[in-house]
Amino acid sequence: MAAEDDALNGDIGRRADVHGAQLAWQPSPSPTVTRKRLHRTGGAEDGQVTSIVRYAPGASFPAHDHPEGEEILVLEGTFSDEHGDWPAGTFLANPEGFRHAPFSREGCVLFVKLRQLAGPGRQHVALQTGDMRWEPTGTPGVAAKPLLADAAFPDQTRLERWDAGTDRGPRHYPRGAEFFVWKGSFEDEAGRHAAHAWLRLPPGGAHHARSPEGCIVYVKTGAVAALRCG
Repeated sequence: MAAEDDALNGDIGRRADVHGAQLAWQPSPSPTVTRKRLHRTGGAEDGQVTSIVRYAPGASFPAHDHPEGEEILVLEGTFSDEHGDWPAGTFLANPEGFRHAPFSREGCVLFVKLRQLAGPGRQHVALQTGDMRWEPTGTPGVAAKPLLADAAFPDQTRLERWDAGTDRGPRHYPRGAEFFVWKGSFEDEAGRHAAHAWLRLPPGGAHHARSPEGCIVYVKTGAVAALRCG
């Protein structure tokens, strides 16, 4: 792992693959919150960061703002703040100017992206994805739940469900793409990506993904080109 003053998977011109389940939990500024960093550019606590975050039962984090915004997907347990209780499957988009003091009574695990949702006019989003219907995508075996899309911004975020045996075929991403495996696994030219694996394709990147067992994947497109390069 890179030292705290070095970028981690900061070269957006290269593919990045991280098997998050194999990483050790690292400390955070809160003694009851630990994390696994998948990507970071900039300062240790004020850079662009993609990570898996774990709140112990009864954990809390001091009140803080979110310059350049924040995205959260609750993977396990219930995440809470003064705005509500957010069970597993909740997707939150907290725009610039949003402030909260998060905590978890029972403990939780989150997928978190910090300082990667910049832009004036972004709206706060809170979705209980378990209550949403899977929508057809036109690709056999693949259904989606749209999470974040605004015509004013190039990025789009969604959950995708790939049925067992799905072969998506070769896909090209002009502005890059990011994948985080919530459940199940998929394979491509680089090998198998199991639960909590994170993959980033650079602008112009491509891969051929298949899922023998099926999976649910967080997918973000249109945003890689705007990331800082470390």
